[in-house]
Amino acid sequence: MNSFSKGFRDGIPIGLGYFSVSLTFGIMAVNEGFSVWQAVLISMTNLTSAGQFAGITVMCTAGSLIEMALTQFVINLRYALMSLSLTQKVDKSFTVPMRLFFGAFHTDEIFAVSIVQEKKIGTKYFFGLTIAPYFGWALGTLVGAILGAILPPFISSALSVALYGMFIAIVIPEMKKSGKMTIVVLLAVALKIAMTYTPFLKDITEGFAIIICAVVASLAGAVFFPINDYGDDGEKPAAKPRKEGA
Repeated sequence: MNSFSKGFRDGIPIGLGYFSVSLTFGIMAVNEGFSVWQAVLISMTNLTSAGQFAGITVMCTAGSLIEMALTQFVINLRYALMSLSLTQKVDKSFTVPMRLFFGAFHTDEIFAVSIVQEKKIGTKYFFGLTIAPYFGWALGTLVGAILGAILPPFISSALSVALYGMFIAIVIPEMKKSGKMTIVVLLAVALKIAMTYTPFLKDITEGFAIIICAVVASLAGAVFFPINDYGDDGEKPAAKPRKEGA
């Protein structure tokens, strides 16, 4: 599947959600002393909500470059796992330069939409998929930075929940299709809750906690619910009849 128009349509809901969430980032950046254009530049050169919020916190506290690098590495390390998984879903049009380019636009929601496509995806589809999220995030930051002094705090807090709601809306339909998927997702949620309230484990940073939960749940799914190469029912497809003289 390599349709730019379908990718663009699939990316519109993500872009609308990003617009709402990035309003909060724009407000926070301006309130922390950044100019409007500095806030927009950050959003146009980074497409990571948690990474950007953490990044401006490090900058405002006069953190070192090493601290900034480690913070971003930990928070965004999960994208390495997502990218490895996504490589099994892309077609031959994803050359190495294309993978390096599109890696900058790889987010949780874009990954979720890409990975559930029935067919392999091409560069045209992925390019269309990233347009609305990218400009939605940048435009939302601009509007939030300009209106930051006007919007009351309770509205900013409410908008910050939009990203999580959007991701849930992507995952729930897949859970309805597969009981196995539901078990794996619930296992990951249970692990995250346990890590939040367990001594020692609750001190693990958010980025590493997400990675641990995702890896453990995925491994459990692979062990207990393996995907058979011949289909979920374990039956090998009937061989195609040989042509005469073959």
